[in-house]
Amino acid sequence: MKKTDIAVISFTYRGAELAEHIQKVMDAAWSCKLYTKCSDVRADGIGIPVEQPLFTWAGEQFAAGNALLFIGACGIAVRSIAPHVKDKLSDVPVLVADEAGQFVIPLLAGHYGGANRLAGELSRALGATAVLTTATDVNGLFAVDVFAATNHLAIASHDGIAWVSARLLRDGYLTMSVAGECEGEIPPEVRLVPYPPKKPVDVLVAPQCEDVEQCSLWLIPSCLMFGIGCRRGKSEEELEAFVRETLELAKLSWAAVAGIASVDVKADEAGILALAERLAVPYITYPAGRLQCADGTFTSSDFVAQQVGVDNVCERAAVCAAGEGGRLLVQKTACEGKTLAIAERKWSVKF
Repeated sequence: MKKTDIAVISFTYRGAELAEHIQKVMDAAWSCKLYTKCSDVRADGIGIPVEQPLFTWAGEQFAAGNALLFIGACGIAVRSIAPHVKDKLSDVPVLVADEAGQFVIPLLAGHYGGANRLAGELSRALGATAVLTTATDVNGLFAVDVFAATNHLAIASHDGIAWVSARLLRDGYLTMSVAGECEGEIPPEVRLVPYPPKKPVDVLVAPQCEDVEQCSLWLIPSCLMFGIGCRRGKSEEELEAFVRETLELAKLSWAAVAGIASVDVKADEAGILALAERLAVPYITYPAGRLQCADGTFTSSDFVAQQVGVDNVCERAAVCAAGEGGRLLVQKTACEGKTLAIAERKWSVKF
């Protein structure tokens, strides 16, 4: 598991000593980089001196995606991060600890960003108290944004998190429908509804949402594998427009895309390569013989077979990429020298 990158900043000699201790005790889980604004510490070499204003330093850490741990007063942290705070889905975790190491407070991105989890890890290592103020934690209830972050689910709209959490606090339960498999113990406040739900639910976990009124919060798994075929020279822009149109017609989310696949003679196809890079997903190619052996019923084309050695590229490639347990969701769609099929790989969520 990748270590969490945390920038730790101190303001007194005692705080710098605590920072050094944290670096040692959290070495297995955290990659700590120590900074300091205390001039007395500089001679001892504990931490990198911070010469610029704190809000500038904090902005650099936000841009780098690092979690922040301030060892000092909450007010210092608040003033430092204020210009950089955006929303709960993009903010980095920010924590505050007192220089005596008695309390650890997650200040920002407690759930989705993981600050509450980090506070728990640190407080256990220090024998400190984690001060949690998020309502679901205070009331010992299921936190839907923690569930989303833990399972690497994209969130269609962060407004839905607040609505669902309010419903949970008010009524003591929420309804959820999951298109994949569920692992672990289902919390008592989560009432699972068979997928697809026959009436609106609070939380829908699926790559597809037929109607925006189907749920209050749509959580999206990364599970869709594209099979793409095309004539030489198709541009990234042309391919992307085709893909987007197909997804919209199928009511599938762009955020659910997990990979792109094709036949190996298309391994150097610039447009597909650029699309995969833009989506930050892998591009997988298979020999024609491997595609021809894929299990399933596919749309056959003698012309394609003559050109690349397999009777169908997009459907077979999508199914191969989806792996065991995968299924074809969208059959071959063709448009002006481009073909696309979409398969869903087997996936699950863990409670």
